[in-house]
Amino acid sequence: MDKQSDQHLLLMKRLQEMQKEQLTISALNVSFAKVLDQKEFHLILNQNFKNELKFTEIVILKGENSIIKSFYSSFSTEKDQEKPMDLYFEQCLQSPEPVLFDLKDLSEKNDSAPFYCKTAKSLGMRMAVGFSLPSIQKSHEVVFLFYKNFISTDDIRERILEGISTQLSITIRNISIQQQLKLFQNHPISSAPEINTEKQEAKKGFHGIIGDSDMMQKVYEQISQVAPSQSNVIIYGETGTGKELIANAIHELSDASNQPMIRINCAAIPANLIESELFGHEKGSFTGATEQRKGKFEQANNSTIFLDEIGELPLELQGRLLRVLQEKEIERIGGNQRIKVNARVITATNRNLDQEVKKGNFRSDLFYRLNVFPIHLPPLRKRKEDIPLLANFFLEKHSEKLGKKVKGFSKKAMDSMTENSWPGNIRELENMVERSILTTKTATITEMAFPKTVETKNIEDHFQIKPLYEFEKEYIVKVVEKCKGRISGKNGAAVLLGLPSTTLISKMQKLGIEKKHHFRKNE
Repeated sequence: MDKQSDQHLLLMKRLQEMQKEQLTISALNVSFAKVLDQKEFHLILNQNFKNELKFTEIVILKGENSIIKSFYSSFSTEKDQEKPMDLYFEQCLQSPEPVLFDLKDLSEKNDSAPFYCKTAKSLGMRMAVGFSLPSIQKSHEVVFLFYKNFISTDDIRERILEGISTQLSITIRNISIQQQLKLFQNHPISSAPEINTEKQEAKKGFHGIIGDSDMMQKVYEQISQVAPSQSNVIIYGETGTGKELIANAIHELSDASNQPMIRINCAAIPANLIESELFGHEKGSFTGATEQRKGKFEQANNSTIFLDEIGELPLELQGRLLRVLQEKEIERIGGNQRIKVNARVITATNRNLDQEVKKGNFRSDLFYRLNVFPIHLPPLRKRKEDIPLLANFFLEKHSEKLGKKVKGFSKKAMDSMTENSWPGNIRELENMVERSILTTKTATITEMAFPKTVETKNIEDHFQIKPLYEFEKEYIVKVVEKCKGRISGKNGAAVLLGLPSTTLISKMQKLGIEKKHHFRKNE
């Protein structure tokens, strides 16, 4: 009995230790995820990270094309040195576990000894622990932790190092991108490397995603966890919450970031054309197929394909998509050749796919294939603390674009935005800010002209039960008529409804709203 009690106590103690380790890993990952420059990185390394790992000095080396360079060093003499890759660095790269080095017998006069180890020993360091980080693109990073006293392999907190390695690698890459951007901005010469707009936008927030709320911090952590893998991701969120930004951040933090992410909106393409869009077609395979065409999956080979509004994919095509995910190959329409494709699939939907499966509208086997790593994006009304950040971001963005010097919002305007329910989420907020910039006559936006709510007085007296799609059809027709048939643009129906114009056109087609409806009042 006593033996069993002892075993139970040992088990409980081990479980508590594991739980504590997981909390430590989570806290460190969140801390590193917020870092975008060397100053913040220095603070996190020398506070949170150092307190947990108990090291004395730290060096982080970047290796590429057989050359290593100090990315970060607590030895001021080691910064910016470039040297050929050494055996210590290569040994860590090849080892799946941290490597322990004893510096006691290291000769400072030995030319083969790494420069960082020589410096460490001269400063009284006895031991070094080196571990490699997950590789992103062609760059390889190795972290060396130095200790004054002797330690053994039992003293290495391997699970913590493993748990934070992916996020640490992503953070180092983020800082490198920021450094390149600053260099490009300070020296805008013609020979400077081309930096695309998406990477410039990454200067704001977390890879272009604005928000500091706890809900968004959780989303950032999920992005950082899944990005380096090849796992399928599905992003759930209401219309206008920024699902494509999440997909883009995952792609930008993956090994395929040097390739373009291929995008397709499953709701914006008629059912009879979407198969060709996804898988391509051969010349003459159907009327109008005047030439061979590669589909989106072929274009996304060795990259990422983003399937937006996946819940709108016709049932007959879901089976074919499932085969592509299982077999990693496609056949063009009208062709008989199987083409291998290696594409990471990210999907997004504003539907409850679990319910769609139960209703028979979505294949369960496809759902489980896609739902490997779900990310739930909160609506704007549940992250109100982010509204001021978003509003000011859009104010800066559109003021510059529209050429108007609008400096901010009055307290009344900001309070009204914070209290608004925003059914169209971030897209509606952006449209509202842009509209306010256009209409304001002062340097500060003092009022927000929110759309008027539908009058509900005596609504029960006229209530009539109808299928839901009829209400949706009638409402869309009225909005389109109000906009005089205009679908897209600033005064279009899509803006008032908080929808992309392509999605609205698709809905109109599905609901049978023909062109004659557009100008019914004018006929």
